Amino acid sequence: MKLDIPSLSEAVATPAVSPLILVVEGDETHRGFLSASLRAWGYEVISAASGAVALTLCERRLPDIVLCSWAMTGLSGLDVCRAFRSLSEERRGYFILLTDRPEGGVVTRALDAGADDVLIRPIGPPDLRARVMAGERFLVMQRELTQKNKLITETLDVLRQVHALIDKDLIEAKKFQQSLLRERYRAMEGGNLSMMLRSAGHVGGDLVGYFPVRPGVVGLFGLDVSGHGISSALMTARLAGYLSASTPDQNLALTLLPGGSYAARPPGEVIEELNDLVLHEMETEHYFTLMLAIADLTTGEVTVAQAGHPHPALLRGDGQVEQPGTGGFPVGLLAGVGFEEYKLQMAPGDRLLILSDGVTECPDPGGEMLGEDGLARMLGELRRFSGPALLSALVWKLSEFAGSRDFPDDVSGILLEYQGNV
Repeated sequence: MKLDIPSLSEAVATPAVSPLILVVEGDETHRGFLSASLRAWGYEVISAASGAVALTLCERRLPDIVLCSWAMTGLSGLDVCRAFRSLSEERRGYFILLTDRPEGGVVTRALDAGADDVLIRPIGPPDLRARVMAGERFLVMQRELTQKNKLITETLDVLRQVHALIDKDLIEAKKFQQSLLRERYRAMEGGNLSMMLRSAGHVGGDLVGYFPVRPGVVGLFGLDVSGHGISSALMTARLAGYLSASTPDQNLALTLLPGGSYAARPPGEVIEELNDLVLHEMETEHYFTLMLAIADLTTGEVTVAQAGHPHPALLRGDGQVEQPGTGGFPVGLLAGVGFEEYKLQMAPGDRLLILSDGVTECPDPGGEMLGEDGLARMLGELRRFSGPALLSALVWKLSEFAGSRDFPDDVSGILLEYQGNV
């Protein structure tokens, strides 16, 4: 869709046109003097001997400037002024009342009737020309203001169209990003996986997922790209390809064995490779936090590497909450850094949660963040829930804590519920 953007230069480039001046004067001598003087200065002039004739001329062609005598037979100058103002709401001509009575209250009455200026007779050519030129300047400013207002209106229309297009694209982008989370629940032998992804805006930089390694072994990850919006979402989509479950030959966390099966690479080594890729092959200012874990569902052992991502939450079967971790640097900030691995031992009935910092850094109405202690208390209150219901209940409790359903940051998480050999 092509959009025509209005131009300010075009809006104010209307060529100057000599204004049309209407002289309304019952005295023929005065009318002739005024008309002749104005024509001599290059103005287009029409004249009328009465207010009624003047208004008829105005209905045919609205003048830019009106010079009107106050005292006339029939309609007075004030009557003509009021009627002139009612002829057009879009164009406001410049109205000058002429009077030979300079007593108090004249100017006030004239302005109340809608006049712009008052000239006291006798009128000399310098005064007349100065007042008419002031009217010209008013008309020029009025014309420019009208054109600029028109430009603003047209520009707002274009911006509304642009916003509608962007909004449509963002909705499609959100659908695509949600499609990166292929499943919200996965039942496996030895354990179950549940996942959630909730963007703060249309699209965000969070992603969680899993990939099978071999029977009984699964890889889990949670990542959070810096910033928000489209560029963060594009970065997230690219990173999803490096940890893909559907194309294991492109998954950096897997290595192909001679027999055609796959084995898991050490998570710390994988994050180091991603760090090098971001720094040396991706032209981006973004960085991201990442937690990569390899879980053995036969033994309950989980090998974890952490790159600036929040500590995992290990909800034990007895209700205790542990949050072990090494912290580490985010990916894409520093070259040559290592990413330490550590191990977790799960028992049947234990649950492992990998959550983004949108949870622990969620503020309450007073600005205080939930933090790790607040998360531990929240999980303790929710220990009776399991699977997707636990993640949904967590979001509900988080919105209750924040006092709003809208969070300032993306919220994502993956839950592993370990069953063991049952």
